[in-house]
Amino acid sequence: MSSGETVLLVHGLWMHGLAMHLMQRRLERQGHTVRAYSYPTVRVSLRDNAARLAHFCDTLTCDRLHLVGHSMGGLVALKAAEYLPQEKRGRIVLIGTPFADSHCGRRLERLPGGRYLLGKCMAEWLSESRRHAVADLDIGVIAGDGGFGMGRVIAPDLPKPHDGVIVVEETRVPGMRDHVTLAVSHTAMLLSREVVQQVCAYLKRGRFERASKTTV
Repeated sequence: MSSGETVLLVHGLWMHGLAMHLMQRRLERQGHTVRAYSYPTVRVSLRDNAARLAHFCDTLTCDRLHLVGHSMGGLVALKAAEYLPQEKRGRIVLIGTPFADSHCGRRLERLPGGRYLLGKCMAEWLSESRRHAVADLDIGVIAGDGGFGMGRVIAPDLPKPHDGVIVVEETRVPGMRDHVTLAVSHTAMLLSREVVQQVCAYLKRGRFERASKTTV
């Protein structure tokens, strides 16, 4: 990767930038300049979180900025990318991001205290009637079908295949350049060497690897 490029990691619901530390270290070992971003996942709306992230992106000194978002962080990254100058936009990798919908999120919303736990950011996304990606964004999507996670407790009828929280079909984005499904669970995506390998592949070539050995 060029010295003028930076990769920005965006965490998901109920997490902190520290959750991306291992992924950050592994990406750095592959020669990437990497930053991790923290934001309030519950008390701030999606629109405001995206604006805050876009402002943070403006403070980064780089020619090209790639965004890598896990779970809800992918939604924040997509919204923030709309604010960025087109010449600065790099590639976007979504990891286990519920773009099309969230069966678990809707179930959680109905439980006592669920609306508070889900927070303003995710609730805003679920309330939107249309799902469309920005046409000029270069998007790659990583889904998981490990099938283990708290989502099975919240929604025992979670449609298969899923990563334990997000259904594979929920990760599909109109206009995405590539999509790959890995045998990994939702939270384990943050610890997976294979996920990092696929992120590196997409950032470098704009496509994921197939039938490849894990080397990261």
